[in-house]
Amino acid sequence: MQKLTNKEEEIMIIMWRLKKAFVKEIMEEIEGQKPHYNTLSTIVRNLEEKKYVDYEAFGNTHRYYPKVTIEEYRKRFVNSKLAEYFDNSYKSMVSFFAKEEKISVEELKEIIDLIEKKK
Repeated sequence: MQKLTNKEEEIMIIMWRLKKAFVKEIMEEIEGQKPHYNTLSTIVRNLEEKKYVDYEAFGNTHRYYPKVTIEEYRKRFVNSKLAEYFDNSYKSMVSFFAKEEKISVEELKEIIDLIEKKK
């Protein structure tokens, strides 16, 4: 799975939400400053080349849909960030969020409960 640019990732998030969409429908979902239609179309075609989306043809237009699930992408993304920033250590990652106060004691207890239930 090839790495996505920030803009490609933004478009994929929209695609996962919409399930199937024409470029025009994707454009409507973009918040803030919208790219030119041709620019967005190029981004979607790049996602197709990277095998993240596929399409159904309707005459001269295409309706695109995700080929990669958000769960597949999330797993790849988290694992790559875990390797890049936390030396493949979940402990380091969780302690980082605890130190930054991004995770509460209650949430940590819930995580521990989940782990214990898996055993």
